[in-house]
Amino acid sequence: MTAQAGDDEQEEAYLLGLRLHGRRVAVVGGGAVAARRVPRLLAVGADVRLISPAVTPALEELAAQRRIDWRPREYRPGDCANAWLVIACTDRPQVNAAVADEAEQARTWCVRADDAAASTAWTPAGGRVGDTSVAVLTGDPRRSAAIRDAITTALQAGTISARHHRSRAAGVALVGGGPGDPGLITVRGRRLLAEADVVIADRLGPRELLAELPPDVTVIDAGKVPYRRQMSQDEINSALIRHAQDGKFVVRLKGGDPFVFGRGGEEMLACLRAGVPVTVVPGISSATGVPTAVGLPVTHRGVAQAFHVISVHVPPGDERSTVDWPALARSGETLVLLMALERIGAVARALIEHGMRGNSPVSVIADGTMPTQRTIYSTLEDIETRLAEEGVRPPAVVVIGGVVTIAVELAGLGRALGVGDYDAPGAAPSPVPPLARDN
Repeated sequence: MTAQAGDDEQEEAYLLGLRLHGRRVAVVGGGAVAARRVPRLLAVGADVRLISPAVTPALEELAAQRRIDWRPREYRPGDCANAWLVIACTDRPQVNAAVADEAEQARTWCVRADDAAASTAWTPAGGRVGDTSVAVLTGDPRRSAAIRDAITTALQAGTISARHHRSRAAGVALVGGGPGDPGLITVRGRRLLAEADVVIADRLGPRELLAELPPDVTVIDAGKVPYRRQMSQDEINSALIRHAQDGKFVVRLKGGDPFVFGRGGEEMLACLRAGVPVTVVPGISSATGVPTAVGLPVTHRGVAQAFHVISVHVPPGDERSTVDWPALARSGETLVLLMALERIGAVARALIEHGMRGNSPVSVIADGTMPTQRTIYSTLEDIETRLAEEGVRPPAVVVIGGVVTIAVELAGLGRALGVGDYDAPGAAPSPVPPLARDN
């Protein structure tokens, strides 16, 4: 990429990618410029000869490791012999000029760090993301670096749609999309999403990202909405395998983390048993991400040194439940409940029955990390009534334990200072009831 601010600032350059593996590069000078250039030259396999009486500690370490050929002396005529590229980066212009003259006589490209106009080659602001190299020249090194950073950041985030065409990704990627906010998907997850031919998306995944996909990408809605028609797990597994075996790269975009109540293990088993390769990209689980987003620490020194994450897709006492509710009631640690709203009454009664105090503090975060996020504070004995009054609907994360009192204090302090993001913009937080303590 080249850009010009004016006709007299920088003549246009013809950009090339130099394949320097096994080829000699002469670097004259051992200061900060050399310390920046040499690691990248080594990364592409260049045979680096460094000429300088003194070098930086990093370069000295490379020489000790025999990764570069350091000649600890002043430059001499002939040091550029047999070099494919020369970099003159001493702190003395007359030496750099002599190096450049020798390179010119040998018809060897030379970069002069102190005088771009006298150089036969320029070093662009370069970066690499995956298998993509980016090089920017503008005549202004700071501007070049800023443009380079903008491009590489966009490639990392997947906001530049740049699917491979010669070498395509294969198989299935199970991508954890995080708790809902599209900004909380990982860089790798977003990059793989930009590569997809087929996306099978959950309701709780960051669905806003689907609008950024090219029109030729097939999007399959596997949204698991309670009490409504949805794809069965067998149908999802079959779709993953079928599209992958047709040569498509399939992204399974899931909410939270694929392996935390996400059935990612089942989907990976099905794919691997069918001979389909699988990549797994972790995501921020709503079990920790949502409480964190509202300033609720699930552990806190002196309050809770452990937390338990429980899926309440079946209530206490159900024969399908494997949860030890009596042990949880006695633990004294933080309980994080997922899929619990419609069974919160049964959960509260079971915990109280097995010894947990009825005045134990509870926080319910609905639509966590989303613009409609809101937080409800209550106590274990009152939470069922409170949620009914507030009309709270899934998805929501329920947190029970002493850490809720820490969250209440943090929220109050944050609002008093006018900082933090403890409640949705424009939405008033629910009133915080006094959390009773035993006498």
